[in-house]
Amino acid sequence: MASGKSLRLAAIALALSACAGASGAAEIEKPLGVVELFTSQGCNSCPPADQFFTELAGKDDIVALAYHVDYWDYLGWRDTLSRKENTERQYDYMRAFGGRSVYTPQAVINGRTHVNGASRTAVDGTLAKLQKSGDGMQIAIKVTRDGDGVVIEAGDALGGNVAAAKAHVVIVYFDPPQTIEIGKGENGGRKMTYWNAVSGIQTAGMWHGKAQRYELPASEVAKKGGCAVLLQSVAKDGLPGPIIGAAFITRPEPRHRSSP
Repeated sequence: MASGKSLRLAAIALALSACAGASGAAEIEKPLGVVELFTSQGCNSCPPADQFFTELAGKDDIVALAYHVDYWDYLGWRDTLSRKENTERQYDYMRAFGGRSVYTPQAVINGRTHVNGASRTAVDGTLAKLQKSGDGMQIAIKVTRDGDGVVIEAGDALGGNVAAAKAHVVIVYFDPPQTIEIGKGENGGRKMTYWNAVSGIQTAGMWHGKAQRYELPASEVAKKGGCAVLLQSVAKDGLPGPIIGAAFITRPEPRHRSSP
């Protein structure tokens, strides 16, 4: 019978085989932070946040991911990038933060707090504040290519406090930048380019505080988008907690398309 560790490694290998394509490896082992933007094509407050997000997505020291939600679809336009799983992730954050409602545009920073995603001052200030307080990326994650394989290395827990360290290895898939023509709703008539729109997310394994190295086969599957890895703690009730490590695995070239 396979060991628990072997099963975890197999799960991570399976998850990464779909996204470990032919793009270069991430070079920054501890980015400034992770920005998760919850947005919607049907929200008239979101375009400023989406435009600011394009800047964040272009930075090498920020892992920026956009989760398009579906609860504004009733306003007359179905967000072409929305997924119910994205909405569920936002509601999980709401419960983790002790909130009573969700909103857009919301930027969750490092899984620890949230601000208005359209506020450059709030996003930049929060990233800097968390970094200064030690609540930035604490665990180095190194992603490299080795021939036909992909190697992910997660470092040790800070201060050697391995017993208290535990996190999920979360794989996030996202689309290349794409241009959408919004036909109806509050943003009807706009043409927007959306970056790093999340198309899938799954937990692929566990990290237990000790340095771990994963040697994985590269995918033979054609590139469908980009991929990032998050090292995220999870509460006993299953709600998402602080993100303590992150890296890009692949970052695709832009492509443009119009939606009917």
